Amino acid sequence: MKSEELIEYARTARKRAKAPYSNYKVGAALLTKDGTVVLGCNIESKAYPSTMCAERVAIFSAMAQGYNEFQSMALITEDGGTPCGACRQVMLENLGNIPVYIADLNGDYKILTVEELLPHPFQ
Repeated sequence: MKSEELIEYARTARKRAKAPYSNYKVGAALLTKDGTVVLGCNIESKAYPSTMCAERVAIFSAMAQGYNEFQSMALITEDGGTPCGACRQVMLENLGNIPVYIADLNGDYKILTVEELLPHPFQ
């Protein structure tokens, strides 16, 4: 699957985000080894620590469905923001060193590996 296609899946996921407090919607699309795409979006709660980022929603959903091997991930935000530290750690532990396409709403994107996102992980 081309990076642009996976980013479009992430764009779809972003439309499902529930971000009434930050108004910062994030969409994620995780491509499994067999070609399945699992979506994730951020979901906020008034009890802020209960909020879940799009990246972890996608990863945990994929794992709950029995997927454990991944090809790539796409993320989209209004400004191309990168994952938070907690997401980077979860990505490193569960995805391997896959490419991550980080896009903004204009369609511009950069490609980073998981290890580039978290060069000195907690292990």
